Amino acid sequence: MTVIKINALTVPAEMGEEVARRFAARAGAVDGHEGFEGFELLKPTDDRTTWLVVTRWRDEASFDAWRNSASFAHGHRGPEAGDGAAAPQPPMPIQAELWSYEVALGRPAS
Repeated sequence: MTVIKINALTVPAEMGEEVARRFAARAGAVDGHEGFEGFELLKPTDDRTTWLVVTRWRDEASFDAWRNSASFAHGHRGPEAGDGAAAPQPPMPIQAELWSYEVALGRPAS
């Protein structure tokens, strides 16, 4: 059963493009993780300031394994944990809330 995790990010309007840039810089980092099925970063097209990070997983155990992995820790490290390859990035003034769903009903596009 597919599990969907949505990280709802409340982003100040002036920081939106920086959010997109940071996600683009890490694009594909989770692709090879066992049970990973897909990713989307959804940008609001109205006056909302909530961006949605949508990931799909084969099951809850796959998501939990990724959250406990070194690649998750590396991608979510604080600015003080720079790896020497680039200057550490300051934290963004955003709030995040994790939502969890499973597919109750669906059908492929025809």
